[in-house]
Amino acid sequence: MSFFEACGNALIFRENGEILKIEAWGKDSFRVRSRFLGDLEDGSIALLEPELAEVQITIHEWDAEIRNGNIRAVIDVQRWGRDGQITFYNQKGEILLREISNGGALMKKARFYHAKPGGNFSLTVSFESNPEEKLYGMGQYQQETLNLKGCNLELAHRNSQASIPFYVSSLGYGFLWHNAAIGEVHFGLNTTQWTAQSTAQMDYWITAGNTPAEIEEHFANATGKAPMMPEYGLGFWQCKLRYYNQDQVISIAKEYKKRNIPLDVLVIDYYHWPRCGDYRFDEEYFPDPKSMIQQLHDMGIETMVSIWPQIDWRSENYEEMKQEGLLVKSNSGIDIQMLFHGNNVFMDATNPRTRAYVWNKCKQNYADLGIRTFWLDEAEPEFGTYAYDHYRYHAGPVEEIGNIYPREYARTFYEGQKANGQTDIVNLIRCAWVGSQRYGALVWSGDIMSTYEDFRKQICAGIHMGLCGIPWWTTDIGGFHNGWIESPEFRELLIRWFQFGTFCPVMRLHGCRQPASPIINHAGEVREQTGADNEIWSFGEEAYPILYHFISIREMMRDYTRSLMKEAHEKGTPVMRALFYEFPEDPNCWDIKDSYLFGSDILVAPICHKGARSREVYLPKGAEWTHAGTQKVYPGGKWYTIDAPLETLPIFLRNGKQSYLLGQI
Repeated sequence: MSFFEACGNALIFRENGEILKIEAWGKDSFRVRSRFLGDLEDGSIALLEPELAEVQITIHEWDAEIRNGNIRAVIDVQRWGRDGQITFYNQKGEILLREISNGGALMKKARFYHAKPGGNFSLTVSFESNPEEKLYGMGQYQQETLNLKGCNLELAHRNSQASIPFYVSSLGYGFLWHNAAIGEVHFGLNTTQWTAQSTAQMDYWITAGNTPAEIEEHFANATGKAPMMPEYGLGFWQCKLRYYNQDQVISIAKEYKKRNIPLDVLVIDYYHWPRCGDYRFDEEYFPDPKSMIQQLHDMGIETMVSIWPQIDWRSENYEEMKQEGLLVKSNSGIDIQMLFHGNNVFMDATNPRTRAYVWNKCKQNYADLGIRTFWLDEAEPEFGTYAYDHYRYHAGPVEEIGNIYPREYARTFYEGQKANGQTDIVNLIRCAWVGSQRYGALVWSGDIMSTYEDFRKQICAGIHMGLCGIPWWTTDIGGFHNGWIESPEFRELLIRWFQFGTFCPVMRLHGCRQPASPIINHAGEVREQTGADNEIWSFGEEAYPILYHFISIREMMRDYTRSLMKEAHEKGTPVMRALFYEFPEDPNCWDIKDSYLFGSDILVAPICHKGARSREVYLPKGAEWTHAGTQKVYPGGKWYTIDAPLETLPIFLRNGKQSYLLGQI
């Protein structure tokens, strides 16, 4: 009798109905799969096919090990219960991660399968927890937390929440929960516990690296990299809820040109269509969209239009999409998945036929008019109740496969644009999952509030998203909800957020500014409202020159920002980086949650507290730091109190690099 066998570049363990496979999957990396009472499923929900690796496998009676470069996995058969316990080591023999033991008489299961009707299982996978370990990544959660140790996280998407189940550990490894099921993870001090509500098998990927950058490159090679950011992604984007007619769009563009303010993209928000699901301009408000788009292009401005995946029951496309089976289905009851200006259901982005249908409509009514970039809103999708077990996709029940939706939504447009001959593709989207980056997804952080608390949360969110393979990330500058443009408090918040936005991967001004105005069409129907003005001249005489100046700063950095996008494209490197990414040997850098690096050379310390005119800044050890404003040089490894009057914020240049910014900020 033998528990183990070697099979090519994999080690297999069998016991009591379970099959467990540890397989080399990329440099210094393993893919680990397990199934109970069945054969392992092939294929991959997110991982790309790896390059072949040379492994060493050693098998004994009660244990076996497999080595792939700098990572080694050992399976020990526990004599009581004969469960196989996995431990992962680095090349130094240090433990990276270990499953829990069965506890002898406790009879625990590190891989616990609980049968569900229909053949699937609810699955819980448990690991020992090192209380000194620090964890980063996991996507975008609205919390002011950098080190995720101790956090409980829902593995599901919501408006402003993007669950991307990959983390980087301070112990020198990265871990991907390779499962799109709705679930949870608990990063406890005693155990780390992953759960999937409904799944056929366990599947995760683990990699070892000497630095966070090395781990990130392994992850990018395993899941894909972003395309090269188009040139129009490097400058300033203007948006608001909402420019509701053609004349308004053109007048805003002309005013930016008149004032000589650089503008790369002008965004036309939702309900420029008659009904959700019509995928075209409403001729009452946009009588000649082709001419409008051409005028914008003649001014050097790209036009972005909003797309929603909702299909209103009254849409001109609803009956056909329903008949063709292109819509998300409710498991029971009436197919109403969101109530907003009518009864709505979602298009099924996991269905290839849906993707072709929707892109064909958007090609005819947008791309053929000259539109090259889309705003893919509602991408979670935003179910009215988030009752995930109530819905079903073409790819399977939402409970089992639901988290892939935003990636497949991005894929709909990326593949359509690519087939249309476009090469410079970037689409704004409200959510993401593993691999979204390879479909040109620029993720923004959703419908957040206009508060300093929400502002601070976005700093953490941007850092985490970069570590999850999403280098293209942005926020609504100023927040989305409850920004009153005449309020002195909001104007100050907007200035501070605008300064932060200058040093984000994409700089985009958006929001539902108050007071809003109602819109009623010729038929007397109430349409979606339009918010108050949201252009940089809309916030008073004090704000305008500051905002104008920071757009100029963004233009000064265009060559540098382009180089960061090239790094992201070629290596998967985050644009917005935690301090520890560049300075992993400095222990203080693993705890800084309100400063970050824009690329390798620019340290950004946003002013994110009401009324603040100074702040404490930690400068990492191992470099000298030049204040971009005062040009004073500071040694690293220390905390400093830095003045920050309203017109500026603390920006430091690493070893004097990017010197063109000296005296400019």
